[in-house]
Amino acid sequence: MANCDGRRKEVIAIIGGGISGLLACKYAISKGFDPIVFESESSIGGVWSKTIESTKLQTPKPLYQFSDFPWPDSVTEVFPDQHTVLEYIESYARHFDLVRHIQFNNKVLSLSYEDDGGDGNSSISGEWMSNGKWNVTVQHTPTLSIKVYQVDYVVVCVGKFSQVPNIPEFPQNKGPEAFEGKVIHSMDYSKMDSTTATDFVKGKHVAVVGFQKSGLDIAMESSTVNGVERPCTVIIRTPHWNVPDYFPWGFPMAKLYLNRFSELTVHKPGEGLLLYLIATILSPLRWGFSKFVESYIKHKLGLSKHGMVPDHSFLNELSACLISTVPQGFYDRVEEGRLKLKKAKSFGFTKQGIVLEGQAEPIKSDLVILATGFKGIDKLKHIFQSPKYQQLIAGSDDSAAVPLYRECIHPQIPQLAIIGFSESIANLYTSEIRCRWLAELLDGKFKLPSVKMMEKDIAEWDKYKKRYSKKYYRKSCIGALHIWHNDQLCKDMGWNPKRKKGLWAEWFEPYGPMDYTGPI
Repeated sequence: MANCDGRRKEVIAIIGGGISGLLACKYAISKGFDPIVFESESSIGGVWSKTIESTKLQTPKPLYQFSDFPWPDSVTEVFPDQHTVLEYIESYARHFDLVRHIQFNNKVLSLSYEDDGGDGNSSISGEWMSNGKWNVTVQHTPTLSIKVYQVDYVVVCVGKFSQVPNIPEFPQNKGPEAFEGKVIHSMDYSKMDSTTATDFVKGKHVAVVGFQKSGLDIAMESSTVNGVERPCTVIIRTPHWNVPDYFPWGFPMAKLYLNRFSELTVHKPGEGLLLYLIATILSPLRWGFSKFVESYIKHKLGLSKHGMVPDHSFLNELSACLISTVPQGFYDRVEEGRLKLKKAKSFGFTKQGIVLEGQAEPIKSDLVILATGFKGIDKLKHIFQSPKYQQLIAGSDDSAAVPLYRECIHPQIPQLAIIGFSESIANLYTSEIRCRWLAELLDGKFKLPSVKMMEKDIAEWDKYKKRYSKKYYRKSCIGALHIWHNDQLCKDMGWNPKRKKGLWAEWFEPYGPMDYTGPI
């Protein structure tokens, strides 16, 4: 329903002013809504607003852009740095006049749902819709004043890589309290500017725990500051297929994994007999793709020499959205002695530093930085006041990923969407098409199936994640099937899922953001 000025009466609250929040805002506006965006910080950009100085974009630039706002010609790097990415995001927000909808320094403390006892029927989506309201409790952080907003819909865009750090558990007397040095999480390091971070690590024996992107970047920065005199030690529990570039043996990786043909080699949620047989027949090819990439990474980075060959396949890495780009010169610094790599399943602390499992001698350290990730599910579930909704989001055990239909909504949590939690090979454009899907849903362009049918679909995707992501399936990654996922969204919206011109291009050319500029 719209006001006389054309704006809709329904109120949408969007939590988070990162990329997903900005996209949700933009597409809500396109349907006549007047959304309110609550951002806990003083600026937009999410993780890009406060990250490690040397961090660069992990995804090649053509895959990480807004469909209606391409990168400017002045940005020539394939992997722009943090400042360039943030400027691009800020330019997008200014171009579409999104900032006026954002309430900065406003932290959402909780969400509670009030059902008015209606019959749950709606012209939009039946069982997912109700006649209730969401109460959004917000704290203005500078003044600590609290206000409750009542809204019709909530879009949660808080992401999973911030605020709630994942701190390893230690046996009694073997945790950080036993250590005479300092222990911080990478989250705290990322908040420092370049000068502060340099002064913080300068002259110290630094140990970094973790081998994903934050750990790699922090180790590089520390080794730059301290050199061979005080080498930085990197503690690695699980080696990963971190890539030196995206052209294994000179062949574009996108043509191995980001086209429609490559997805024929993967078993899909809800696939019929024909697709099942094709994926089974092509399984040797899927194995061959993975070994092709693995052989290049091993050769290029000398993983065997350093004892860093992973036990899992590259496909598992891709399917879990764990691909990171190795900073240029990382293994050269290992050779020079500026970086030391140590593998261990577990570790503890002593007065002098870190003790690795199976070793008696500690690694002398003055500073330990835990690049051990975040507890994204904890952050997500605790935003809900209702224990029932917390349970629905997190489950009673570790048996499933966050159960979201189309990776956007929980069938039993009415009038609420979660965007940006489920990952893909390029999170920006995945979030964009999901926000478009949500806007079309709220605009009444299509209806959702029954709760039972949605839960069946979620279970099929859960099986896929467990099959290909292995122990990392709770990351909710659809990386190896992003086209198949987008096909479902397109069909819901009434779009043609085949986005390219010509049979060859449709099956063998990589898909990217510019393939989803609008209905065709």
